[in-house]
Amino acid sequence: MQDDVIRVEGLSHRFDDLVAVDGVSFRVRPGEVFSFLGPNGAGKSTVINVLTTLLPLQEGEVVVAGHDLRTEPDRVREAIGIVFQEVTLDRDMTVAETLLFHGRLYGLLRGELRERTDELVRLVELETKRDVLVKHLSGGMKRRLEIARGLMTRPTVLFLDEPTIGLDPQTRARMWDYLRGVNQDGTTIFLTTHYMDEADQLSDRIAIIDRGRIIAEDTPLALKNALGQDLVYLETADNGRARAVLEADPAVTGVREKGPAGLLVTVSEDGTRIVPRLLESLREGGITLDGLNIKKPSMDDVFIHHTGRALRDEGAEPFAAVMGRRR
Repeated sequence: MQDDVIRVEGLSHRFDDLVAVDGVSFRVRPGEVFSFLGPNGAGKSTVINVLTTLLPLQEGEVVVAGHDLRTEPDRVREAIGIVFQEVTLDRDMTVAETLLFHGRLYGLLRGELRERTDELVRLVELETKRDVLVKHLSGGMKRRLEIARGLMTRPTVLFLDEPTIGLDPQTRARMWDYLRGVNQDGTTIFLTTHYMDEADQLSDRIAIIDRGRIIAEDTPLALKNALGQDLVYLETADNGRARAVLEADPAVTGVREKGPAGLLVTVSEDGTRIVPRLLESLREGGITLDGLNIKKPSMDDVFIHHTGRALRDEGAEPFAAVMGRRR
């Protein structure tokens, strides 16, 4: 069995009296897409900043691509690529100049520089924009160029912080076509995203962090199945009484409020088989049903189940922000 490409053991990090990360441990296998999810303030950005050497390692052990983060930070930087959430391109450089300059920073020789630039411009379909200034590119083109820049050194691990945020659905889909190809070529991808459908469809495994600790980690399917067989959404004339009736059923594994007027019921059996029984119990209790829907658990349901809150854009600190402070 191959060694893990990322190994994190007992990682903790403080900002003065604030414990941002509290004894986090996880492993990432070679060639997989590993998604790291968490609500704002959960410690997600701090963990990623440490892994990418933007913050110092305070407590714990971290190995990336076979290199100890504490003693070999330069070797770690050589082994990773990063695509930040915020655009970090030089507006007054062309597409080709951006890639060539990045390659020179990493010491690539002239022949390899040209070869890699040509290869990556083709990969992200920017051949016709090769000599165009970055400031004249669309948002989607800039993201594709940033991915190409992150791949310039053939990284063992590519860190992607919200790589498709703000893009239209068609551009998001094309972006992931490129990244699937990159992953299939052997590059491990470490992803953060606010789009639960991306995490669900693209990840081999997902870790959810909240309040500085990892609270769930597994494949998307296993995380969803752990919630129960089905989810039943109900609206009644008296949700308080309805909740007591529903929780008395042995097949009901959880009931929580969903929106201002609904209840989300997790059941351990096929929803289509148990719903008639639930409706009969509600009727016998004199509770009127106003709405009903049955669905399979989604990653949104998983996330809210474990954290009690939805992923939000506001107030989040992208890991590029630490780079800006260091500069």
